[in-house]
Amino acid sequence: MAIVFSDYQQGVVSMDKLETMKVFIAVAELGSFAKAADRLGFSPQLVSKYVAALEENLHTRLLHRTTRKVSLTDAGALYFQRCLQVLDDITDMEHSLLAEQVHLSGELTIAVPVSFGVRHLPKLLLDFQRQHPEIKIVLKLSDSKVDLIDEGVDLALRIGHLESSSLIARKLAPVRMGIFASSAYLSKHGTPKTPNDLKHHRYLQYSYSHANMLFSEFDVIGQDFDFPAMLVANNGDLLVNAAVEGAGIAIQPTFIASEAFANGKLEKILNGYEPKPLALYAVYLARKFLPGKIRVFIDFASQYYGEQPYWDRPFGSE
Repeated sequence: MAIVFSDYQQGVVSMDKLETMKVFIAVAELGSFAKAADRLGFSPQLVSKYVAALEENLHTRLLHRTTRKVSLTDAGALYFQRCLQVLDDITDMEHSLLAEQVHLSGELTIAVPVSFGVRHLPKLLLDFQRQHPEIKIVLKLSDSKVDLIDEGVDLALRIGHLESSSLIARKLAPVRMGIFASSAYLSKHGTPKTPNDLKHHRYLQYSYSHANMLFSEFDVIGQDFDFPAMLVANNGDLLVNAAVEGAGIAIQPTFIASEAFANGKLEKILNGYEPKPLALYAVYLARKFLPGKIRVFIDFASQYYGEQPYWDRPFGSE
């Protein structure tokens, strides 16, 4: 659909919506038709006609005009933000299409949680590099939150409910939680039937876990909940292995515990009380002009695991 302008110079001038948005954005950002005209290489009269035709097409006044300045109306401010989003989305799409055609190479640095990286990333990386053999992957394995700028990281994989920030996030896979113990431990200490029973058990605690999140399904305040931690560690694999050895009860993601569960080394207990699902996200700094190597990796990873990842198959449809 084109916006048609009244007679101008010797004919009828038409301009597509995207170009008209660019004209409007220039006027809004600079607060002046003349300055916008200088930026765009148009005459001030033509810029004015573009904006007037846009307002007529939308049946809405977008700009307040005085002899001294031009400012946005409320509707204009809303339309301005929408225009920026539309143009950013189109830029993203164009870069994505170009990335498929351009030969990609270089170094891609990714910060990854330790257990997820060790257990579930190698095959993804191998399959990715089969498609992009000249992209070198550099992994930084850490369960602590990495500062992407300070540590020179292109993107990070993070697990949890992400807080609002300046980072852009894209979901890669669901992360389900479970409460696990070995048969030997349960035989010796009994199987808890309700959360209140946990006060008689040994808790294998993950250092970075938030108690209020872990115990949200227990209808208790985590910090006041009596579940004595007898072992605290900053690695989930260690805690799952300790649970296998009968050291206590671990509340861990299924992507860590599924192998031990499938092999009968762990039982999943207190079903229905486990913490609500989290998610694995790719987070990165900027949306505009994102390098092709980052974009293609995120696109690849977001399709790789699916909504029911292979590590959840041992648990069936629960």
